[in-house]
Amino acid sequence: MNIALFGGSFDPPHIGHKMIVKQALLQLDIDQLIVMPTFLNPFKSKSHFSSKQRLLLTKELFDEFDNVIVSNYEIQEAKKVPTIQTVSMLYKKYNISKIYLIIGADNLAKLHLWDSFDKLSKLVEFVVATRDNISISNNFKTLNIQCNISSSEIRESLDIIEK
Repeated sequence: MNIALFGGSFDPPHIGHKMIVKQALLQLDIDQLIVMPTFLNPFKSKSHFSSKQRLLLTKELFDEFDNVIVSNYEIQEAKKVPTIQTVSMLYKKYNISKIYLIIGADNLAKLHLWDSFDKLSKLVEFVVATRDNISISNNFKTLNIQCNISSSEIRESLDIIEK
């Protein structure tokens, strides 16, 4: 079984996330795509929306896709969960031949800082979604996403409305 894992804060989930999933389903040889909202991003100290709100919104966003599962695994852990832990859990849960790990290009600069990065890079094939004209090495599969939206921009808009 080939799986793609697309994790993130999804704070909030938006059309750009949906475009990434659509492109991954078209480009990658996968049986299942698992969307994994974090309880809390390991590089952040808080989220705008609660983990339960983000899970619900993410489920609603991807509800139309038959071969996409939104998992509550990391949220149920109720703590920051390193990706290596999630990947290890997936290998135990499923009969996996390959895991593609989908990340945004904005994560490339800190990728080497991820917990157990060397081990993780042996367990997955990274797939990078384009973003903000960030240069992506030819060593990575890419998903060409043409969308100028981010969760940060949405949160900033919400903050302006709330003031």
